[in-house]
Amino acid sequence: MVGIIFQNCVFIYGIIMLLTYALLAILSNRGVRLFKKRQPFTDYSLLLDSPLTPGISVIAPAFNEGVTIISNVRSLLTLNYTKFEVIIVNDGSTDDTLEKLINEFELVEVDFAYNERLITRPVKRMFKSTNIAYDKLLVIDKVNGKSKADASNAGINAAAFDYFLCTDVDCILDRDTLLRMIHPFMNEEHKKIKEIGEPCPECGYVHVEEDSMRVIATGATLRLVNSCEVDEGVMVRVKPPRKYLPRFQEMEYIRAYVLGKMGWSAINSVPNVSGGLGLFDKEIAIKAGGYDHQSFAEDMDIVTRMASYMVDNKLKYAIRYIPTSQCWTEGPPTMKVFMRQRTRWGRGLAEIITIHRHIILNPRYKRLGLIVLPYNLLFEFLAPIIECIGIIFYIYLIITHQVNWPYAKILLLFVYLFSITITTLSMCWDQLTYPHYKTWKEVMGLTLMAFLEPILYHPLIVFFALRGYWFFLIGKKTSWGNMQRQGFAPKKPN
Repeated sequence: MVGIIFQNCVFIYGIIMLLTYALLAILSNRGVRLFKKRQPFTDYSLLLDSPLTPGISVIAPAFNEGVTIISNVRSLLTLNYTKFEVIIVNDGSTDDTLEKLINEFELVEVDFAYNERLITRPVKRMFKSTNIAYDKLLVIDKVNGKSKADASNAGINAAAFDYFLCTDVDCILDRDTLLRMIHPFMNEEHKKIKEIGEPCPECGYVHVEEDSMRVIATGATLRLVNSCEVDEGVMVRVKPPRKYLPRFQEMEYIRAYVLGKMGWSAINSVPNVSGGLGLFDKEIAIKAGGYDHQSFAEDMDIVTRMASYMVDNKLKYAIRYIPTSQCWTEGPPTMKVFMRQRTRWGRGLAEIITIHRHIILNPRYKRLGLIVLPYNLLFEFLAPIIECIGIIFYIYLIITHQVNWPYAKILLLFVYLFSITITTLSMCWDQLTYPHYKTWKEVMGLTLMAFLEPILYHPLIVFFALRGYWFFLIGKKTSWGNMQRQGFAPKKPN
């Protein structure tokens, strides 16, 4: 009896998960097509010419990034935007990161009006360049805060503009990233007028009220820079990673962003904006408390707290995603570094569910409480646990000869093919948005990884997530660690 109940529960759970992914696929397809339809009529140059274009502070924490720091900073300084600054936060690096910055960009220590609205580890010094070519660059040298969040908060404190873009210093950004990501903030219809009630008996007019919607964050698709050709911090040629582990990650990123995030964006239920690339409303971020320096999922945490702040203050908000690839980041090249990253993600997800548990299924928080966090709980947090228990249970059924093999084979084949279909659709819509890969051989080579993912890659994701949960449960102290940078492939000579 217990076995039958368990199988039925798992079956229902699986059906709901598959239907959810199918719905996200439909919503994502609609969002991508709408984006493509609007692109010919979107003139981003108007933002470059307008005096009303808002300023953006680009914040990039750096810890022991000496291998790639110079090319990456040069990349950030070449962004195509009218009004922006680049803030590099040297978070107590023990290598030559700061020395390279000082020498390359002719930096000198300056007095700076640093307003500590968010509490961080002490800031020691601030640097500006004596060369007018680098007048947009500000370098902060601070005591190591043991997390990217602490360094990001220091950057927010020093930010001069109303919006900040948080990225990783090892990322390569498309030159038009700021233009494309600020567009949802500018494009949203902030003030909608609607009539309420009947004509007033005194004045004869129908009263109106303003129904405002405020965009508090936007995100975009991330890809892996592994195996791409980069010249002085500028992307020259996009290629799929050559090694299998980063190649699996590239496929996973495309599916998560193009299908997942775009689907959620269509119903204004984006669960998080990636820590690798996110543009935020600084005022709301500060009022929500900034990044939690103790969190291992600071990107999801700040979005959740910004959204809950808006709900608590009865303010309507939106979080948007765009399907174009605006950022390339260096993915973990080895199993050891990959394990550390995914274990941290698993622990961070457990923290989010625990810290914000009062929001889950709370109708007062609307989409956040009834869609976003319940989804994260059921299909992100619980999925590895249920999958692990299910495997153990079916091993027991096999041993006790209780398996209906024809039914089990059909079910397994269906799940396997469904997974491949979802990944293939993601790749197709990614190419529809913008064909980054220049040959069909590259596209097919990456897509075919979907056939191996359920067998080779997915079990690793499940195991490392459970490892993160276990570390959270026993309170094991872990650190963010430092991924050893491999550097970027230079442009090949002609």
